[in-house]
Amino acid sequence: MGKFIISKRTNGDFQFNLKAGNGQVILTSQGYASKPSCENGIESVRTNSQDDSKFERNMAKDERCYFNLKAGNGQVIGTSQMYESDNGMENGIESVKNNASGASVEDDINL
Repeated sequence: MGKFIISKRTNGDFQFNLKAGNGQVILTSQGYASKPSCENGIESVRTNSQDDSKFERNMAKDERCYFNLKAGNGQVIGTSQMYESDNGMENGIESVKNNASGASVEDDINL
């Protein structure tokens, strides 16, 4: 089962990573000014990850593939790692769909 890990960036913003059951990061959030906003972002991932149309598939300049998960308002709520192929990216999307809804939330913040 996957898990969301909330952490704090060096600039003080909060972020989360969604990790698959094997511990690999499959989605990284934007920065949030507060922990409650970050937690709302997690709930948005849980909801929007079940809708394939919310996944924006992209190609970087170096031709590696990645995806963004968008909220209903079109805002990016999470970005994937880089993948060498479309197939790898599609597997990453499936992993987010399979892991996000039931993922636990852990706090990795050293306040």
